[in-house]
Amino acid sequence: MFVFVTALLLSLVYVFFIKFVYYKQSVIWQYTLNKITSHLNIDGIPRFSSTQESPRPRLKQIAALLVTAHPDDECMFFAPTIINLVESRADVYLLCLSTGNYNNQGAQRKKELLNSCAVLGIPANLVTVIDHKDLPDDPSVLWSTALISSLVLKHIQKHNISMVLTFDERGVSGHANHIAIHKSLSYLASSGRLPEGCQFFSLDSINILRKYLSVLEVPISWLLPSDFCSLIGRAEYTRAKKAMLCHRSQLLWFRRLYILFSSYMFVNTFHAVTIETKNVKIY
Repeated sequence: MFVFVTALLLSLVYVFFIKFVYYKQSVIWQYTLNKITSHLNIDGIPRFSSTQESPRPRLKQIAALLVTAHPDDECMFFAPTIINLVESRADVYLLCLSTGNYNNQGAQRKKELLNSCAVLGIPANLVTVIDHKDLPDDPSVLWSTALISSLVLKHIQKHNISMVLTFDERGVSGHANHIAIHKSLSYLASSGRLPEGCQFFSLDSINILRKYLSVLEVPISWLLPSDFCSLIGRAEYTRAKKAMLCHRSQLLWFRRLYILFSSYMFVNTFHAVTIETKNVKIY
């Protein structure tokens, strides 16, 4: 009986803490965006200070570029951030570096991607899908750092992008194509080729236990150090789920379980990439 009561009390405390996290995040979200976009030095490194005055709102000036490897990456891993940025009136661009043609479904998957983006709030004219023979949807193929860097840099310059979001060095799921994107963006950052005023943030990969805690992961991600955290509630989760369901060609049984249990459907945490300038060999 004692164990049952203790477990019940701890569960209630945790539920209330989750509610507190959502409340607190709703209060600080705008400040977080302002902080990210308002403190940039010429070396491309964001400088944050808790003693600085809260900057004036600059949301209309935010142009965010999400770089993904395959159709469905946008909603599988980045839905909370996309939804929050769109609702904050930021311009969100998507650059998908393949059509996802691994099973000869490229044309269908491109249509599914556009439908998913429409649900998430990204208009079709802000979505670019690359179909290049050297960037196949295939984890056994080493994607060219030089090619990816060139494609991303042209997109940044064309649309005056102020923040770039993509995978970290572990690629969230460990997919080689995801990791190749991070390597390419890291090259741009380390070689000083990112334009002044543009920042690069990588999505944190988390261990498999945390990855499938669903909404229970929210307080953990919120408490752990990161450069910014983006989370969504029940209504926005329904929207993220609807976006996932647009990818009908990929809805195998384990994807349906992913929709139910993945914490990436509720919360994203990012770290700014601040690599010192050095010589990087590219292939």
